[in-house]
Amino acid sequence: MEISKKVSEFQRRVNDLTAEIQKSIVGNNSVIQKVIIALLSNGHVLFEGVPGVGKTLLVRTLAAALDIGFSRIQFTPDLMPADIVGTNIIAETDTGAKYFKFENGPIFTNVLLADEINRATPKTQSALLEAMQEHRVTVLGDSYVLEEPFFVLATQNPLEMEGTYPLPEAQLDRFFFKIRMEAPPAGELKEVLKRTTTDHHYETKAVLGAADILEMRELIFNVPAAEHVMDFAVKLVLATHPDSPEASKISKKYIRYGASPRAAQTVMLAAKAQALLDNRFNTAIDDVIDNAVPALRHRIILNFEGESEGISTDEIVSEIIVELKKKVKR
Repeated sequence: MEISKKVSEFQRRVNDLTAEIQKSIVGNNSVIQKVIIALLSNGHVLFEGVPGVGKTLLVRTLAAALDIGFSRIQFTPDLMPADIVGTNIIAETDTGAKYFKFENGPIFTNVLLADEINRATPKTQSALLEAMQEHRVTVLGDSYVLEEPFFVLATQNPLEMEGTYPLPEAQLDRFFFKIRMEAPPAGELKEVLKRTTTDHHYETKAVLGAADILEMRELIFNVPAAEHVMDFAVKLVLATHPDSPEASKISKKYIRYGASPRAAQTVMLAAKAQALLDNRFNTAIDDVIDNAVPALRHRIILNFEGESEGISTDEIVSEIIVELKKKVKR
């Protein structure tokens, strides 16, 4: 199939998926696009927002629009790692002999909703680390491979809320995007009321299967990237490191630790997916810029001065982008 036809088919599938989600989700068009970019780029997503803004509904709607397996785990303070990955149980043969049998946990699925992930203890949160990075789990020395595609879509409440635990930095780094969901404006809130306080009901239909997702993922990985685009992505990530020669002024002032190499991989893959969504089979610097904030905001650790002054990582990333764009124009 010609590249132009592959790109057109990619767009058609994305449009079908987007349209199906929007039948149940009001507004949040940019959020929906970023989620689709992450999923098709083989990445996990962390949603943050106060209760009631539609984080869980969005994930459930997305899962329903995909013809693949779905599991939900409600994270609570008493949740244990075995409740996620599974455990060995004692089973019995027909002759009465006893043996250990591994009982799969809910992580053995394609789309995993980790609801209110930061209400569980760090020990339980860390049970997802291996699965998110290597798409496998290890229990008592035995490894079990997860079926592809495998995505973790996690929701969390702001850390200022009662009963929450901060996610470990190692786990945060494994999320492709961190997406913030805000309360809807008046017009969208009115539409929410129309859909939820009347007899309006829509049954979400599955429009993409596992084979479709894997094929679209392969196309994303094959999108070419020019040297100057990769250079911009590299400089963007290195600019978040206060000790790097590429460090920006704001990084030196407010950042303790910068983004990891995984962040550079994220912005490049997201840029490739963005190019396909815009009907292009080549990346541009603007594609990197459009996806920089959700890719980097959770991978930057502020120093004491940054925390005390209340500056956000979004502001830092935005300022770095402004500086880099000025250098590119010279």
